[in-house]
Amino acid sequence: MPSSHASPVGIRRGPDNALWFTENTANKIGRVTTGGLFTEYSIPTSDSQPGHIAAGPDDTLWFTEAVGNKIGRITTSGTITEYTLPNSDAYPWGITKGPDNALWFVEQLGNKIGRITTSGTITEYSLPTSDAYPMRITTGPDDNLWFTESMTGKIGRITTGGTITEFTIPSSGAIPVGITTGPDGNLWYTDANGKVSSVTTAGAFTEYPLADSNGFPWGITVGPDGNLWFVEQIGDKVGSITTSGTINEYSLPTSFSGAFDITDGPDDNLWLTEDYVDQIAVVAP
Repeated sequence: MPSSHASPVGIRRGPDNALWFTENTANKIGRVTTGGLFTEYSIPTSDSQPGHIAAGPDDTLWFTEAVGNKIGRITTSGTITEYTLPNSDAYPWGITKGPDNALWFVEQLGNKIGRITTSGTITEYSLPTSDAYPMRITTGPDDNLWFTESMTGKIGRITTGGTITEFTIPSSGAIPVGITTGPDGNLWYTDANGKVSSVTTAGAFTEYPLADSNGFPWGITVGPDGNLWFVEQIGDKVGSITTSGTINEYSLPTSFSGAFDITDGPDDNLWLTEDYVDQIAVVAP
């Protein structure tokens, strides 16, 4: 990447068929083409520490500013608009486009799920469980929003009307992190306690342990091959899992790269951020 000490975190495909990512330490939003051409845009709020990024319904990208306590919007030409959250200690992190064409996000310290319209109207919903530390959020196959509660070992669901239901993961010590909707109509999530697992919309869990229980699986997405792909932040690996639970793992070329998030690209490859070494990696499935 052009910037050193950038700490890339979230990454998603943009409406322009480039990959857009956040630079947590460099305080920038980055763009990279499938040919490897980088462009970077500085965030107006200093030290905002952007977290995750999502493609919006308005052909722009939306991102969270964890320390800046804002939700940001960036056009594909690089114009940034910021919206301040009501709670000064919200620490927004994961974000996704909802089925209602609003953006939905989690507030890790605020212990809430937030919603922002494309015009900037913000609504917040408090979680039933205190100190849940919600991490990531995605739109489910049932047109609800599903999110991980990393400190309580639960998967949460919120309707677009704000009704929240929580499902407790059966195994002890679970630390759910990333989450996405699988091709089988279930929610798939990474468990930093050494597992990749699924949950049905009715709340039935299936868990699949990794060979390395200390691999620290993090981001997860659906690949062009119809499998789930995930990164292992400590294990320095990229893994795939079929919907029936068969796992394959592949070592990254750079040691201690700190693989963080992963997304499908417009080129039928997987793209991921390497937080520790300021690199973007491409994986051909």
